[in-house]
Amino acid sequence: MTRLGFERPPPVLLAVIASTFFVGFGGGVVFPILPNLGAVLGISAFMVGAILSANRWVRLVANAPAGALVDRYGTRTPFVVGLFVEGVATLGYVVALAMPPAESLRPLAASLPAFAAGPLVVGPEEWFAPIGLAVAPETWFLLARILWGLGSAAVFATAYTIAADLSDSGSRGTNMGIVRGGITMGFPAGLVLGGVVSAVAGNVAAFAVAAAFALTASVVAYRYVPETHVTGDRSGDSIKPWEVDTAVPAVTVGLVNFGLMFAYIGALFSTLVLFLGANDISLFGLAPQGTSGLFMAGTVVSAAFFMLAGGRISDTRDSRTPILLTFLVVSFVGFLLLARAGSVISLGLACVFIGAGQGGTSGPMMALLADLTPDERMGRASGTNNVLGDVGGGLGPMVSLPLIEAVGFTPIYAACAALPLIAGGVLLLGVRRETGSFLPGRVADEAGSSDPSKVVDS
Repeated sequence: MTRLGFERPPPVLLAVIASTFFVGFGGGVVFPILPNLGAVLGISAFMVGAILSANRWVRLVANAPAGALVDRYGTRTPFVVGLFVEGVATLGYVVALAMPPAESLRPLAASLPAFAAGPLVVGPEEWFAPIGLAVAPETWFLLARILWGLGSAAVFATAYTIAADLSDSGSRGTNMGIVRGGITMGFPAGLVLGGVVSAVAGNVAAFAVAAAFALTASVVAYRYVPETHVTGDRSGDSIKPWEVDTAVPAVTVGLVNFGLMFAYIGALFSTLVLFLGANDISLFGLAPQGTSGLFMAGTVVSAAFFMLAGGRISDTRDSRTPILLTFLVVSFVGFLLLARAGSVISLGLACVFIGAGQGGTSGPMMALLADLTPDERMGRASGTNNVLGDVGGGLGPMVSLPLIEAVGFTPIYAACAALPLIAGGVLLLGVRRETGSFLPGRVADEAGSSDPSKVVDS
């Protein structure tokens, strides 16, 4: 069925979209809360940045093995298990706030036996150090983000591979955009939960609701997502869990993703709540947490819309490169507007442009990767792309938060504007080296594409 120029996605993709949407709540809920909560709990700016980026550093290690395992064993089991792990991780945020204050456990430390073994002396203070670490909120936030990273590595590798399995060159951009849209639309819902619900009902309530939705995602996937990738016994294949795809298409798309994620997640999302407080910008009388949640949500809604539009447009053109370059320029303009923002209107306009630039590149970029990658290597190629994107998203908070304390917001946001332009240069060089053209056509040979009607139900 065609509506407004869009073919209705296969039912399997609709289930993938629903699952990734629900689990995305847990990814977004922490961003509006933790920067301000860190100040209340005595967590340093560096530690807040490390917590926000921890999932990406874990995925940096886990993405390649996840992609290799998908190519060898299939998509269904990693997808379902990954979603469940992310749901459990979201519960970790609730545990972090439920822990008793460390000082209240000093009597417990004092009651433990003291002993000496040569130069080692263990008394109340020595017992108190590990007890304090075990109940520290930052410990549980960090553990939750680490667990989230493991689960999301499996989810990301499988979601994109499923979309590639069910697509041909005429639908690949649209389907990749739809799946990416499902992944990211859960994120703004989490931002709203983290910002608005925490302001109305408290931080614990926001984390608990996000956890409930995240756990629901694994139920949806278990019920409705079949196997799409491996239809026979591939246990004898030589694919190793640590095998990384270093082919030019995977590395090129991954480097573009690196620049975009450094600026988008690493710089914008990690610092917006602080920017609002410093500039006294508010929506509907909300505090910076609630206001940042709404601005972030608007950014990602913009991204989700242009993911669909960008993917669809790229499916109707001879080459995907021009639409990719167009949206990279849009992202550049957005960060320039952000560097000059000083009001609700100017900040809102910057967020729309940044979201449009980020979203408009996502569908065509993943479609380009699938165009240039054999079906049997798509899991590993997705893993490489995710690795480099997570390096960017992980470095962003760790670099931007301390630098903003030192030099302010404007220089950092202006510097981020250059990253999409650099990414555009990398894209042109990569596709030229791989195809011999700056404007390669979409793949016409569909012999290796999967038929959506022939997925393996399990």
